[in-house]
Amino acid sequence: MSNFEEEYLRITIEQFRHFKKRAEDGIQQLSEDELHWKPSGESNNIAIIIKHLSGNMHSRWVDFLTTDGEKPYRERDMEFIDGNESKEYLMQIWNDGWKLLFNTIESLKAEDLLKTVTLRHQPLSAFQAIQTEIAHISYHLGQILYIGKQIRDKDWIILSIPKKSPEESND
Repeated sequence: MSNFEEEYLRITIEQFRHFKKRAEDGIQQLSEDELHWKPSGESNNIAIIIKHLSGNMHSRWVDFLTTDGEKPYRERDMEFIDGNESKEYLMQIWNDGWKLLFNTIESLKAEDLLKTVTLRHQPLSAFQAIQTEIAHISYHLGQILYIGKQIRDKDWIILSIPKKSPEESND
């Protein structure tokens, strides 16, 4: 194996840490009630997204190299029901899921990336499964931050590069 695989794992861990921190910086700006706010009846709120990501991580990252990433114990449909969980509970399951993810990825070796894993009975490389998770988490991270900004509006603390004010224009 080349250093490419090792570098990929290092970069992936950094990217996941960035995703986790960015989401947490957004979640911390919101009250418990705001985590349960929905823009419409068919929309997900942030609490549901947290439950879904936690459920996903609890399924995908347990026995990553040896069992299907969709575990029989996962009740995915229940993740999309708002049970008015406390912010403390939501952050606990959030952190538990991330702990599983980091423990697994940090234990992988370069040669593991080419191993075949299974996701919903479909074989794919561990590399591809990790890429799938990067896309999945970043998709939901965007939702969390977008919903948070909708709720807080002008009180939302920008977590990326803020727009320039008219006084700072490039003229």
